[in-house]
Amino acid sequence: MLKLIVLLPLLGFLLNGVLGTKLGGNRVGKTAVTIVGCGLPLLSFFIAISATLTLKAGAYQPLVEQAWRWASIGGSNFDIALYFDRLTAVMTLIVTGVGTLIHVYSVGYMAHDKGYARFFAYLNLFLFFMLTLVLGRSLLVLFVGWEGVGLASYLLIGFWFDDPANARAGKKAFVTNRVGDAGFLLGMFLLYGALGTLDMDRINAAFAAGAVGPLSASTLALPLATFASLVGILLFVGATGKSAQIPLHVWLPDAMAGPTPVSALIHAATMVTAGVYLVARMAGIYELAPTASAVVATVGVTTAFFAATVALVQTDIKKVLAYSTVSQLGFMFLALGVGAYGVAIFHVMTHAFFKACLFLGAGSVIHALGGEQDLRRMGGLAKRIPITFVTFAIATAAIAGIPPLAGFFSKDEILWYAFASSRGGSPVLWVIGAATALMTAFYMFRLLWLAFLGTSRMSPEVEHHVHESPLSMTGGLMVLAVLSALGGFIALPHFLEPQLALPKVDEHLHHLEWPLMGVSVLIALAGVFGARFVFGNGPAKGEALKAKFAAAHQWLTAKYYIDELYEAAIGRPLVWLSDRVFLRLSDRVLLDGTLNGLAGLGRFTGGVFSRVQSGRLHRYAWFVLAGIGGALWWSWRHV
Repeated sequence: MLKLIVLLPLLGFLLNGVLGTKLGGNRVGKTAVTIVGCGLPLLSFFIAISATLTLKAGAYQPLVEQAWRWASIGGSNFDIALYFDRLTAVMTLIVTGVGTLIHVYSVGYMAHDKGYARFFAYLNLFLFFMLTLVLGRSLLVLFVGWEGVGLASYLLIGFWFDDPANARAGKKAFVTNRVGDAGFLLGMFLLYGALGTLDMDRINAAFAAGAVGPLSASTLALPLATFASLVGILLFVGATGKSAQIPLHVWLPDAMAGPTPVSALIHAATMVTAGVYLVARMAGIYELAPTASAVVATVGVTTAFFAATVALVQTDIKKVLAYSTVSQLGFMFLALGVGAYGVAIFHVMTHAFFKACLFLGAGSVIHALGGEQDLRRMGGLAKRIPITFVTFAIATAAIAGIPPLAGFFSKDEILWYAFASSRGGSPVLWVIGAATALMTAFYMFRLLWLAFLGTSRMSPEVEHHVHESPLSMTGGLMVLAVLSALGGFIALPHFLEPQLALPKVDEHLHHLEWPLMGVSVLIALAGVFGARFVFGNGPAKGEALKAKFAAAHQWLTAKYYIDELYEAAIGRPLVWLSDRVFLRLSDRVLLDGTLNGLAGLGRFTGGVFSRVQSGRLHRYAWFVLAGIGGALWWSWRHV
């Protein structure tokens, strides 16, 4: 059962990748590509539902399937094993369910693209690796999926590789993630050295029992809590790359260069949450690692606040959503850092619903406007594309935290535990989180007003061709809008609590829960009305504020110059080192100079000796006599 969930998308990749690219140019071939590309992920979703029901029938005892033995080295066995528990069930249903909706949406969005079959092959490949990541029992299998989604995201971000900007964005995502993966590998090596296993359930059990082996006790001479923090921070370094947290966040906004369904699948619902899943899966380590947990919470809340400030001034509709994604991921890590692992996964689920809806809604807007993405050249779309508007508005209200929509429940729980958790909660974390929630409501409703409401700022040519998207696109939007509205009523933290226990709350803080919830609602409404006040009558007030705070606006527009800082501190020095040292000195002087010198010596020597071969017998006789004379002289000198 579990093997089928993983292998069906792989089969779709092979069929569409090998056969679909040949058949995709004609009508029958395109239909076959669509059936394979969408049908197999849908079948995986149904099997995931069946596996969840089987898990429930077995009193939630984890399901384990061993596919095959990968290797046996020094008495240690490395197995390709799949593991299905409560957490896996939630993640698998999100990946296959939301993933299938995005596949169906892509049928309309990519209908006229010449790479139609290749696109679906890449989408299926991504699902295969993401499911490998989620279902893998060991860190080794998870890492295979981890690297695989990196490869698939590179292919999808750079799908339109004819444009150099898209190719650069794919490379930037790939290289940045490799930096984080170095930390992941080091943490994995330390765990194997200490425990002799990479199975995540056994690692968690060992840490819970305090049975960590000789590596931490003798080789490193570290206390258990210190060792757990060291490993936890190294694993979190990997998570910062995959889930776009400071300082490795820079790849995700540029990744918007890919087709919009890619943004919805990878950068909203699945791959970017892999880091959140990893930390939650390894909760046994973080429970004993207060230092690592504090790092996770601090980086998370800082990233959430930072990305929200940048989103305030973005004018590209997809860039607003990209920085919003970075910010929401920060909320998830804030929850993880204060021990609310189930709440973090709850926000993963609700975020998958409303952010996928927002990205696909943005794709519908771009489709309607013939490729236009600049919010300054939109407006008045609500009546022209009503289905897109209504679904987008529901998802916008959900992410803003308006009750009773899905985002309200998950975000409010994060803020509550950020304030009250006995595992690192503090008023400081709550204040920063609340300020971020205020900015979230503001910039999302700014986007809504600039794109859909007010007067039209479109060119007459674009406005003349505005049209609602086909049913293959709007159908998915409607499903995701319903989930964005009702998903908060799924009591996911309580479902996960037997596996991911909620942190304790100090008794004297319980009376503040309802007042803080009320403050959260007021904060969301303040963001909504603030956006209405500034942008309700068009962008004029926004432009006035931009002129008044020009310096701050420039800093936010430049994203705090972090890309420029990386270029100055890392990019240009590496280019200089590569050019001046490795190319000019090592390659041209040492290698080329040495080898070309030897070649020149060979040519010179060959030229000299070639003159000896003249064909003149009397000259050869003189050489023989000279040789005999030399031999006699040498013999006489050594007798």
